[in-house]
Amino acid sequence: MSTFWSIWVSVIVLGTVFGCWWLLWATRKSQTTDTETDRTMGHSFDGIEEYDNPLPKWWFYLFVATCIFALGYLALYPGLGNFKGLLGWTSTNQWEAEVAAAEEKYGEIYAQFGDTAIPELAQNDDAMKIGQRLFANNCSVCHGTAARGQVGFPNLTDEDWLWGGQPDQILHSIAQGRNGNMPAKGVMPNMTNEQVDQVVNYVLSFSGREEDAEAAKAGAQVFAQACVACHGPEGKGMEAMGAPNLTDNVWLYGSTYEWIKETVMNGRQNQMPAQGGRLTDDQIQILAAYVYSLSN
Repeated sequence: MSTFWSIWVSVIVLGTVFGCWWLLWATRKSQTTDTETDRTMGHSFDGIEEYDNPLPKWWFYLFVATCIFALGYLALYPGLGNFKGLLGWTSTNQWEAEVAAAEEKYGEIYAQFGDTAIPELAQNDDAMKIGQRLFANNCSVCHGTAARGQVGFPNLTDEDWLWGGQPDQILHSIAQGRNGNMPAKGVMPNMTNEQVDQVVNYVLSFSGREEDAEAAKAGAQVFAQACVACHGPEGKGMEAMGAPNLTDNVWLYGSTYEWIKETVMNGRQNQMPAQGGRLTDDQIQILAAYVYSLSN
């Protein structure tokens, strides 16, 4: 935060606190008595009159205590622009301390599974209970609580894998993340609308769903020029590049003509964020075993 905005925030905050303080004393000073009277404000609404009585002392002193508390809080904690507070507290420091405490408390539990091979670990009920909780906390927001995915996020319970479903491949995906990139119109940026229609029908023909047989036949040549580099000559994909198999009728972004056309025309970009650094090696090992167990 710049010096200007730091001063701006500080003036507003302190001005508000001292303004409330002044308002309390000013209204208190204008009162002529500290005891209740029968004097009214001088107006009546449907026969209902308002007494002109002072604010009870306990209520007044409660407001004063609130202002004092506010000043004390602002002195100890961040709240006045760039001033860090006398305690030096930050939410980041508190989070790091809580994480360190959790690692110290639960680290030994994770460590007892960290050296076990993933296929073997996938058969361990205790480890899988931990893995399920790790998945719920770190993966379910994208892949769903049942790991069946959604549009743009793969289903982890089937045998269709973009980057491979072997233990070491799953471990790599979790620890280091993955970056998927389907370029618009493949490697043929000058593809015409007619050619787009042809290649979409050709892709649909892999699962017997082409809308135009003649277009699908012509699309084979377009596919060979624009798509083979990643998806292979038979459209079965390439795990090394994260290119999906187009022949198994499992789709990440939808399987209709319109969905596939949009993919061809505009491309797709997706990312699996790396969990290394967020989770310990032992936690990642357990999580990889849990994901492996979902389809094995």
